[in-house]
Amino acid sequence: MIIVCPHCQSNRIVTKDTAKKTCGLLGVVGGAAGGTTGVLRGAEIGADVGKMAGPFGMTVGMIGGAILAALIGGATGAVAGAQLGEVIDDTILDNYQCLDCDYVFSQKLS
Repeated sequence: MIIVCPHCQSNRIVTKDTAKKTCGLLGVVGGAAGGTTGVLRGAEIGADVGKMAGPFGMTVGMIGGAILAALIGGATGAVAGAQLGEVIDDTILDNYQCLDCDYVFSQKLS
C-alpha cells in the first residue's frame, strides 16, 4: 500500500515511529532489570558448567551465564516494547511525515 500525503499528494512519506522507539528502549531496560531471577539462575547454571575447569572456569561460567540471561531478558523486553509502541504509533499518534511539505498525519486520515 502506497501512502500519500493528504496535504500535497506526495508519496515521499517517512514514519517517525516515536512510540516504537521509546517503548522498545523501555522494554530493554525493563526486561534486563526484570530478569534478575533469570540472571541469578543463569549465573548458577554457568557456575555448574564451569566447575569442570576449576575456580576460574566457575567464575567465567557464572559471569557468562549472568550476561546471557540479562541479554535474553533485554531482547524479550525490547520486542514486546516495540510491538506495543507500534500499536500506539498506528492508532494514537500522527506517525507519518511528508518529506515534501513536512505535514504530519496518521494513517487513518490517508
